[in-house]
Amino acid sequence: MKALVWTGINELAVETVDDPRILNAHDAIVKVTTTVTCGSDLHLLGGYVPGMRAGDILGHEFMGEIVEVGSAVTKRKVGDRVVVCSFMSCGQCVYCKAGKTSLCDNSNPHQGMGEGLWGAATGGCFGYSQITGGFAGSHADYVRVPFVDTGAFPVPDGVTDEQAVFASDAVPTGWMGADLGGVQPGDTVAVWGAGGVGQMAARASMLLGAEKVIVIDRLPERLDQVTRRIGAETLDYSSTEVMAELRERTGGRGPDVAIEAVGMEAHSHRADGVYDKVKSLLKLETDRPTALREAVLSARKGGSVFSLGVFGGYVDKFPLGAFMNKALTLRSGQQFGHRYIPMLLERIAAGEISTDHLATHVMPLSDAPQGYDMFKKKTDGCVRAVFHP
Repeated sequence: MKALVWTGINELAVETVDDPRILNAHDAIVKVTTTVTCGSDLHLLGGYVPGMRAGDILGHEFMGEIVEVGSAVTKRKVGDRVVVCSFMSCGQCVYCKAGKTSLCDNSNPHQGMGEGLWGAATGGCFGYSQITGGFAGSHADYVRVPFVDTGAFPVPDGVTDEQAVFASDAVPTGWMGADLGGVQPGDTVAVWGAGGVGQMAARASMLLGAEKVIVIDRLPERLDQVTRRIGAETLDYSSTEVMAELRERTGGRGPDVAIEAVGMEAHSHRADGVYDKVKSLLKLETDRPTALREAVLSARKGGSVFSLGVFGGYVDKFPLGAFMNKALTLRSGQQFGHRYIPMLLERIAAGEISTDHLATHVMPLSDAPQGYDMFKKKTDGCVRAVFHP
């Protein structure tokens, strides 16, 4: 089969690789119909996430048709059209039973790597380096799906691929930020980042009752989508001072909930952005937390901060004094998608959540290297590149 593989830092190629096969009785083979780039994939592309090997297949946000199932599969069958959660859940461990499925104890066979870096391993994830299990990703004709009974969800009739595919990761990730960030009716919410996850966090906040939602970015095409398709306010950080503007819009208090949806490669034109860039190039710091710092400093006293963006290692100059003295609540995590995806597919089908506008560039898998180049460089108004194998 054909697949998009990582061949080195900032190098991708579409190559012929072996077809996947059933390895466990709970597996299924899914014929991928739609798979999409994600901002966190850029961290892999740039070599910021440890454990990448030449030949690794990228991609974790996808949907398709089940074409083969293992002997122990009971809930899914050949022919089902499904969205697959990017993280894997065994459904049986203490974390999965608590709905914290990206922390699954049984889905990541490479426990030692996560334990060495973070003190404990995450669950398995498609196409996201050896540290999350070394599983082949979804930018391919076919993909093996472990624990398919718990991780694959039927797509409602009438929902298109370009709508449904984002329920694999972007929509549940954004919803989790708003939900576990504690958004309440009447709140003011600020979201850093107007990519797919940031837009979904903004929409989730509105559906959870927020009175005012402000999305912060610098790219006009993304801010325009926020205005037209999400219905939230926008703030261009390249033309104003974010913390002062947020205080102005919130009566001097700051947002009740601050959601950071940028991650380890945050851009900034300020001095701290230059500082982070230099330190990361010199390998004195692994991640650039500009947006997270700003979220902590901007949140109101007693407010909540949720970190949705992916971080991999260590950051410098974290405003611990602001966090402590303002009595903030800080939460984070990879998405607990299994608890949200069925509900979110229903909301997409009902028209409550718009997703297809994120698919700005739809192309065959053979053009995936060019799609990633546009996505990385933000050229031609690319918000997300979508591939059809």
